[in-house]
Order: sequence, then structure tokens, then C-alpha cells
Amino acid sequence: MELSERRPSLRRLDYHYIAMQAGFWAMFAAIVAYQTALLLERGFSNSEAGLMTAVRCLAGIVFQPLLGGFADRHPRIPLKYIVGLSLLISVAAGAWYWLSPGMGLWETTLVWVVIGGLEVSSYPLMDAMAVQFINEGMPIRYSLGRGIGSLAYAVVCVVLGFQAGRLGMESTLLTHLALVVLEILLVVTYPAYRGKGGQAGEEGPKPQSALSLLRSNPCFTLMLVGVFLGLTGIMPLSNFLVNIVNSRGGTDSDLGIALFLMGASELPTAFFFQKLLRRLGSGKLLLMSMVFGTLKGVLLLCTFNCLGVLAVQPIQVLGYGLFTPASVYFVNESVPAADRVRGQTVMMVASNGLGGMMGGVLAGWTLDLGGVNLMLAACIASGCLGVLFCLAALRLSRGKRNQLV
Repeated sequence: MELSERRPSLRRLDYHYIAMQAGFWAMFAAIVAYQTALLLERGFSNSEAGLMTAVRCLAGIVFQPLLGGFADRHPRIPLKYIVGLSLLISVAAGAWYWLSPGMGLWETTLVWVVIGGLEVSSYPLMDAMAVQFINEGMPIRYSLGRGIGSLAYAVVCVVLGFQAGRLGMESTLLTHLALVVLEILLVVTYPAYRGKGGQAGEEGPKPQSALSLLRSNPCFTLMLVGVFLGLTGIMPLSNFLVNIVNSRGGTDSDLGIALFLMGASELPTAFFFQKLLRRLGSGKLLLMSMVFGTLKGVLLLCTFNCLGVLAVQPIQVLGYGLFTPASVYFVNESVPAADRVRGQTVMMVASNGLGGMMGGVLAGWTLDLGGVNLMLAACIASGCLGVLFCLAALRLSRGKRNQLV
């Protein structure tokens, strides 16, 4: 049977993937956007809240390469089943977290290991579910899906902000559980990829280890270092937004509005991303996202009230709004076809994994040491270093192209 005969319709792939993106970012907002606020309400300190953010990200660092490597070594197992099982285990951990509001530090750590390692880490495999079809010539609108996901994130944030004000912060956990169950249904009903990787008797290049991939591709590795440092400075601006809002005189409802504006500002990126990609390329777009993400920290440092914090959020359109689609295309263009699933997981490890982990540690420590302004200054310094490494990666890549010419 020819591949074209086995392909599901483009319309189904496209709209179903957009729905899956929306579902992921909705459940992500319900658990991660309010993680710090919930931990502080449960009596943890800023440093402990930062530690839990680091634990969540560290779990992703460990689990993402394992899941990606397993998927690369077992191409006959549809990615949707790996993702679905991961989310199912996370539901159990989330239910325990909701039912035990008085749990201590060690139990809370275990919950965030599972959520960070299996729920949040499922995202690169969801990306790969679409990229598999894109590489076979199916023009799935990935950037639009990411934009709709940002809108879902924004809507859930503002709804949960009002929900927390009316029913308490703990109620957000029940909403999170419902959204994860919905996402499981969306994932397991997505069409399974039946391309060349699933044909019997066909040999192809073997996937490399993560270390071999980094050693053989210095441009990719330099960009990963830049992304890691950049996200170390950028992620606290979202994960510790509650501290920023409170320091400028805001409330829980103001936090929901700020999160809404932050997420909604990423939606327009979906409509001009492809034009920017054709004109600038994925590498320059990654650099641009690091520059504007760092600039957001500068502008937040200059704010004096909650209105100023709200006014800064739309810069997200050229900051983190660009990062996710640009990083997916950058990996797809920069690594061999056999390593693309692993490449996506390595990118996620460097960014939301290591970057989020170090950002959480940095934010928690600086908040307790000197408050929000010190945290913002440290974030700006890390972001500037990230920009320099991204520039170095682009220069090395340009030099290699000139040598080939």
C-alpha cells in the first residue's frame, strides 16, 4: 500500500493537532502558571518554591531524553501511546496532590518529579507527532497550533485567576485534572504515523546518542547553550510573575489578567511566523526571541505599579511567543532525520528543562536575598549572556556556509 493511501486527511491532522496544542497549553497553565502561588499559599518559602520549579524542570531533563530515545529506538510504537501513558501516570500524581493539601516537602517533591518528568515533558513528543507528517509533505500549520495554544493558556490563566479568588487556589488543581483527562483523549485519538519508519525490512541511519549529536554539531550545541542561558533569565518572568505583580501592588485577580495578557500576546505570532521564517530563518528567530525575552526583564525592572507590569506583557509576541515554533524548526533543519525526535527533546531539555531549573533556583535565591528587583537584574544578566552565545552560533554557521561556497 502506498504512503498516500495510508495518510489521514490533512484537515483532520491539522485541526486535531491544533486542538491538541490548545489542550496541552490549557493543562500547562492550570498546573504550572499557578505553581508558585499555590506553593506559597501552602506555606512554602520563596526558596522552596524555586526549588520545586527546579525539581519540575530537572525531572524533564531526565525524562525527556529517555522518552525521546525510546521513541527513536522503537519507531513502530506510535508516539501517541507513549504520550498518553505518560499523561495517565501524571493524572494519578495530580490527584494525590489535590487530595493532600497538607503534604510536606518530600511528598511535594515527588509529585513535581512526576508532573515535570511525564506531563510537561510530553510536549516535544507531541511536536514530533506533527513533524513526522510535516516531513512527509503534509503542511500542518504548526505555528497556528502554537498560537491557539497560547490563547488557550491565556484564557485558562484569567479564568483560574477569578476561580482562585472565588473558590481558593486549591480549586485550580481539580481544573488541572479535568484538562489532563481531556488532553489524553485528544492525544490517543490523533492519527498514528505510518510512514517510512514503520515499513518492514527497510534500514536507515541509526539515531545517535545525545552526546554524539552535540559533539558532531557545534552550531547546534552553541545555540543550545545560548537558549539555556536565555531561558534561565526569561522563565522566572513567567514562573514568578506572582512575586512581580505583588511587589507592584497587584492581587491574585491582577495575576490572572497579567497571565492572560502574556499568553494572548503569543497568538499573533502564529499569523506572521511563517513570513518571518522565510525571511530570517529559524536561527535568527531564536536569537530574536532571546533578545526580546531579555528586554522584557529590563522593562519590568523599570515598572513602578501593577499597570506597568500589565503594559509590558505584550512584548511576549516577539519573545517567548517566537521561541517554541522557532526552536522546533531549528531542530528540524539542524539535525539528521534519524535524530529529530531526540533533537526536539534535547532542545526542550536545554530550554524549559535546564533553563527553567536554573531560572527557578536563581529566582528563589535572589528573591529571598534582595527581592524582586534583584531577581530581575539577575535575569537580565543571564539573558544577555544567552544572546551572546546565540550570536556566536549564528556566526559559526555563517562561517561554515561561506567555506562551502
